[in-house]
Amino acid sequence: MEADWEIEIGGGAAAVEALWAGFVDLRAQPARIVEIAEAAGFPPLARLLLALNSPPSPLWTAKCDLWSPAMEDLGLPFPTVSRDGGCEAQAAMSSSALAVYIDLLPLAESVFADWRQAESLCRSWVERLESAFAPDAALELVVRQAVAGLAEGFAVTAYLSARGRDRAAAAAALAVAMKALAASIPSLPPATAVGLR
Repeated sequence: MEADWEIEIGGGAAAVEALWAGFVDLRAQPARIVEIAEAAGFPPLARLLLALNSPPSPLWTAKCDLWSPAMEDLGLPFPTVSRDGGCEAQAAMSSSALAVYIDLLPLAESVFADWRQAESLCRSWVERLESAFAPDAALELVVRQAVAGLAEGFAVTAYLSARGRDRAAAAAALAVAMKALAASIPSLPPATAVGLR
């Protein structure tokens, strides 16, 4: 799996509004997963959301979406090994893509108090996923400004995408990538401030 991270803060960059009107607290009530339409329609997403909100996880999720992006919108090369052992662009063999985003925040705080905490999470996660093998999938973690009630700070938006010959193949590749992401949830860096939700 190709994995990377970046920081997008200030200057009109998108911000995460964590406790929005449609927020479903899966930590407190995991059975409410059925209320999240994207998860109800794609069970691997439901499993990933439940893992991210489970007791061992140091994170909670605020929002997600699942969509079929245009191939050119993915913007990442997906190398694959051809029959003769060489590499060729997956885009030439793919006709379908599926993507998801999930907004992630630290459990112990409403938001990451310092962007460096969120950056540390991203670095750790990318390192854990370097050995995950899912050649048709990519992960990008983006540090963003965030608001959760009265708390202001930072969050991480995880963008996970996959390509395939058709929608079923893209969905299968995305499911494998989601399983790898759930299995690699890192611990959080030490908190610098507390802002309980």
